Amino acid sequence: MIVVIQCAAGKRDHAGYMQTPDGRNVMFVAKPHLSPATEALIYARPDDSAVAGKSWREVLRDYNQKKVNSLGLLPAWRLYKNPAYEILADRVGQDRLYILSAGWGLIRSDFLTPKYDITFSKARNVEPYKRRSPRDAYRDIRLPDGISGPIVFFGGRDYIPLFCRLTKGATGPRTIYYAGRIPDAPGCALQSFGKPYTNWHYQCARDFVEGRLR
Repeated sequence: MIVVIQCAAGKRDHAGYMQTPDGRNVMFVAKPHLSPATEALIYARPDDSAVAGKSWREVLRDYNQKKVNSLGLLPAWRLYKNPAYEILADRVGQDRLYILSAGWGLIRSDFLTPKYDITFSKARNVEPYKRRSPRDAYRDIRLPDGISGPIVFFGGRDYIPLFCRLTKGATGPRTIYYAGRIPDAPGCALQSFGKPYTNWHYQCARDFVEGRLR
């Protein structure tokens, strides 16, 4: 079984950055042109051009193939502050836990991931430069085709369309736990977790791996 949970805004303070050839830190956001002016960071989209004709996404995937982590990037399960990610990695296994990232796509929990600030959230307190629209073009990392085992997703409805798209090549059953009104998720089984509340999906995922949900 593969367990998928959406990403989170809160990242660890000591998480590493991707860097430009001249050593400047890169913060990945949805709309760099709306970002606050600063000399401390370079703002970019994951699919913007980086070096040698490659995008930052391609550079990051290449970086993950190296044996040396010179930039101090954290694996995805450690990048986010909420303890639910560590609990899931321990219970499910890092190779079977995936994070649905609004910046990078569907990444395995041991994927070395730099700091980024991209979200699908429509909350009023989310600054426009962080907000990704479903219409924005991203070359998201996908789940490999042909996965035959069951896949379970825990996340808000803003992330469900991306989950459906990035797991479309799976041949096994896909189940989505949701809160509130029934979402549109073609090809997926739906399980209600009741009424929504802030970060309900963390409790739902913990209940699932601890055997309190079917």
